[in-house]
Amino acid sequence: MRRITSFADLIGIIKDKASQGKAALVSSNPKGKSLSFHLSVLRATTHDPSTPPGNRHLSALLSAGIGSRATAASAVEAVMNRLHTTGDACVALKSLIIVHHIVKHGRFILQDQLSVFPASGGRNYLKLSGFRDEKSPLMWELSSWVRWYGLYIEHLLSTSRVMGFFVASASSTIHKDEYEDMVSSLTNTDLLREIDALVGLLQEACKIPDIPFSGGKPLADKITRLVGEDYVSSVNELYSRLNEFKERSNTLSFGDRVELVCALKRLESSKERLSEIWCGNWKRSWLDGFWSLVSEVKGVIGGLEDGYEQIEKTFVGIGRREKGYESARFSDRLVIGYGDDTVRFSSGRFSNVRRFNYPVDHCVVQTTLNVL
Repeated sequence: MRRITSFADLIGIIKDKASQGKAALVSSNPKGKSLSFHLSVLRATTHDPSTPPGNRHLSALLSAGIGSRATAASAVEAVMNRLHTTGDACVALKSLIIVHHIVKHGRFILQDQLSVFPASGGRNYLKLSGFRDEKSPLMWELSSWVRWYGLYIEHLLSTSRVMGFFVASASSTIHKDEYEDMVSSLTNTDLLREIDALVGLLQEACKIPDIPFSGGKPLADKITRLVGEDYVSSVNELYSRLNEFKERSNTLSFGDRVELVCALKRLESSKERLSEIWCGNWKRSWLDGFWSLVSEVKGVIGGLEDGYEQIEKTFVGIGRREKGYESARFSDRLVIGYGDDTVRFSSGRFSNVRRFNYPVDHCVVQTTLNVL
């Protein structure tokens, strides 16, 4: 049983019991079956900072992916309504953990509904940039986690749109040879866009806050494990694309070389921070090999180090002003409809290429992030 240490804890427990009791009563009515997902969300997102969402409740929500689009939409709506109506940092973090689980473990129909909620999208997609919970020092600390985690998931969804599949999703893979054929068929422009998005995702992961001093460590540990798995998947995706660019080094245009060098410099600027938050000796040679590949590709496509600052000011500065942030145009390029018949990503590759992840057969994903 949860230990009550403050009046705020008591209020949280009362709220949890009252909301769950009401939802259980309504969902027991045959006409209220659609509220069963709402009940699962309430049970998974209690006000207790010491308990992340339970696997049983997560599984109940993920089961919505085997039903109709309407069923999946009901589950996603229940999660997002919980996220957007709460002022409690623990509830918000647990709601975001559910969203992250849908991205990683949900079926495509469930992920698809998540990607288009709300239909307007936007840069502040999850509407958490101004989140503040001032009830206690712990809630204040966890509020910074809510703001960062919300922005990270926005980057994850935006990157997934660019890639044409959900990054780090475990629900679908293709054979290594098929994957390599797909990567080799991409244009330089597509490869550069994907590398830029993946680097941006890793840069956002580097901004993970410190473990709260006042408590909430179980929630922080759960989140860092999920982000750590994304880290491994992102590195795998970058590995394949950088190898492809190494093969094309003799045919790259000057503009492609500049863009690639800029992306690699951004990636290398995150290396130290990534090393700080990643501990353990799991396949260290694999990770060292990745950074060696980054240096090798820079060397192969070189010739741009001299006068780099001038190139960056002219070419990259213009490029950034033109492109802006990917999430700033989330609604324009992610959603083509929100009706009963067509709700899916606007990327053409979503309809032509199966969703997949490159299998991590040379790396065991058993990781712990150190954010102290």
